Amino acid sequence: MKIAAIQMVSGVNLQSNLDAAGQLLVQASAQGAELAVLPEYFCLMGFKDTDKLHIQETVGAGLIQDFLSQAARDLKLWIVGGTLPVATADAHRVRNSALVFDPNGRCVARYDKMHLFRYDNGGESYDESRVLEPGTQAVSFDLPSMDGSTYRIGLSICYDLRFPELYRKLRADLLLVPSAFTYATGQAHWEVLLRARAIENLAYVLASAQGGVHENTRRTWGHSMIVDPWGQILVQHDEGPAVIMAEVRKEALELARARLPALSHSVL
Repeated sequence: MKIAAIQMVSGVNLQSNLDAAGQLLVQASAQGAELAVLPEYFCLMGFKDTDKLHIQETVGAGLIQDFLSQAARDLKLWIVGGTLPVATADAHRVRNSALVFDPNGRCVARYDKMHLFRYDNGGESYDESRVLEPGTQAVSFDLPSMDGSTYRIGLSICYDLRFPELYRKLRADLLLVPSAFTYATGQAHWEVLLRARAIENLAYVLASAQGGVHENTRRTWGHSMIVDPWGQILVQHDEGPAVIMAEVRKEALELARARLPALSHSVL
C-alpha cells in the first residue's frame, strides 16, 4: 500500500491553505497513494492561538470538512485531515481533531489530541491548554487496502509523540503523527522519537509536518518522514511543501514481528 506524508508551510489565510493542500493531495493521488496525511493545523497557522477559534467547525459541517470530503471522493483517497479546530461546549476552547475520510468522502474516524503541548525556553513559549480542550480516547481504524490486506491505523497528533503508552495501546500496523513541531524541539527530538515509536511497536510510522518559516514568523521543524517497523527511515523531506511517498507491506510487518516477538512479551 502506497502512503503519502504531506508537508506544508501553512499561513494565516484559510482558503489559501486549503488550495495548497488540495494541490498536494492531487500530487499524492497522481503518484499512486491510497492514504494521504496532512499536517497538524494544515488549515491555519494564525498570528494568535485564539485565531483558530474563528474557523472552528462542528463535526459534520463546515468549509474544511467539505474540502476534505470532496478531495477524498474526487481523488479516491483515504485522507487524514491533519488537524482542524472542532467546536466544544466552551466557546473559548476547541478540540484539535484529526478527521479521517474514506474514498467515498465519508468521515469514518475522529481523534482529538489528548496531550496538550506546553513549552517555554525563555525566548518562545506555548501553552495549548489556553484554547484547546484535550481529547479523552485513543482511536484507530481499519483500512482495507487494494493490496488485499487490511491495516490497523493508529491516530496521534504532534505532542502525543512523547507518550509511548498511547502507541502501545493502539496496537497498530501504521501510526500516524500529523505535527507542527517547533524548530527547537524538532531539531533535538523529532527523529529519535519517531524511530523509537516504530521500533517499540514494530509498526510503520508516518509523520506529516509543518516545515518552514510561516507568515506568523513561527518556524517549524519539518522533516516529514516515513519509518519502517525496524526503525529505518524510508523517506524524509527537510523544509518546504512536499509530498513524500513510501510503501507499507503487510509481509514486512509480519516478518519483523515474527523475528522479534516483543509485542507478545509485554507484562503490563
